[in-house]
Amino acid sequence: MAAVMVARQGRELQRYSDSTGGRVVVGCIPYRLRAGGEVEVLVISSQKKGPAGGVLIPKGGWELDESMDEAARREAAEEAGVVGETGPALGRWCYRSRSYDATYEGFVLPLRVTAELDRWPEMGARRREWVSPAEAVARCPHAWMREALQRFAGTVAGAEAQAAAALLGSAL
Repeated sequence: MAAVMVARQGRELQRYSDSTGGRVVVGCIPYRLRAGGEVEVLVISSQKKGPAGGVLIPKGGWELDESMDEAARREAAEEAGVVGETGPALGRWCYRSRSYDATYEGFVLPLRVTAELDRWPEMGARRREWVSPAEAVARCPHAWMREALQRFAGTVAGAEAQAAAALLGSAL
């Protein structure tokens, strides 16, 4: 019998930014390497707007009882139904909340996907889709997420593709 995962809710353990006063959120860019060395990222639909709202990366509140890495992995599992290994943060972004009168502070980590879950907490509210980093940038409505995706494409994706090409070359 498989354990049932439940998404965290509430703001009791939420971290707040000393610099902006708004919530501190952590997101991740789930990715995989295809057989030919091509890097794909996993994007999700908006919970509120569905597919019409463009695509997003998993992100949510960073809580007091978890590390940044744990928060990124939790959000990936809750929102996109994937698990994996995180890398160093790609950066810090401040952005204005569209729902609340607040400026949030956000961090984004790359997450190399090691497994896709058949069931996850938000599977009824979100769609997930594997796309190229360039397509994710083109379809994402949020400037700070697009910048994180571009930084990912210029660093992590490039390094992964080079490593894959080297492995393929040595196998010949």
